[in-house]
Parts: sequence; structure tokens; C-alpha cells
Amino acid sequence: MTERRKPTRKSVRVWARLRTFARGLPGATEEFPWGETVAKVDKKVFVFLGVDDGTYPMGMTVKLKDEEAHAHALTAPGAEPAGYGLGKAGWVRIPLEEKGVPDAELLCDWIEESYRAVAPRRLVAELDADR
Repeated sequence: MTERRKPTRKSVRVWARLRTFARGLPGATEEFPWGETVAKVDKKVFVFLGVDDGTYPMGMTVKLKDEEAHAHALTAPGAEPAGYGLGKAGWVRIPLEEKGVPDAELLCDWIEESYRAVAPRRLVAELDADR
């Protein structure tokens, strides 16, 4: 059994902001496979947000196709290519409880990039029209 640990208040606030941002993107839906929170568009995951119950350190996993953004994300404290072979496709896991974690605005930018990587063109166009 995994030991529960209490997430920091800051990480909970950041996680909630990321979740709200992801749900607000055109056509985004939220699901809970494997007991974790994921945001999808057109049935494709664009961000894994994990759990917020203390059973695992809080974090997010996004797909960053842009080489510069991908390299930048990997410089975040504790960041690493995602497991299960997803890292080879550009997915990066960024912990939210590490000291020096990027601010929520940059994390939301990465979520948006991940969304753009998997969303249909019509929804990306809708996002661009809203901006």
C-alpha cells in the first residue's frame, strides 16, 4: 500500500489552476482513468494531472513537440521523460512539489502546447479565435 503524504498548499493551488485551465480549452473533457485526472480533447489525452489525494507526488505530464519547450521543461526540478514509453514521443512529467517548480503561467503554456499537439485543427482554430 502506498503511503499517503499531504501535498503542499502551493502545489494544490497550482494543480487546481492547471486543472481549471485545461478544462477551459475548446472541446476539453475531464476523465478519471486509473483513478487519476486527465484532460482530453477528441478522446485524446493532452495532460495527465495525476491525483491530488497524497498517494503520489503531485505533477503534470504534457506532450511538448516544440524542441525548445521540451528541453526547457526537462530543466524543471525533478522533471523527466514520461514513463511507459511516452517520453520517446515527447511527453514530459513535471513534479509540482519540487522547490523551484515553474510558475503556473508557464505550466499552462505547456498544457496549451500539448493541447495543440493533439487537438483537431478546428478546435485549435477556435482557441486562436478566442485569444
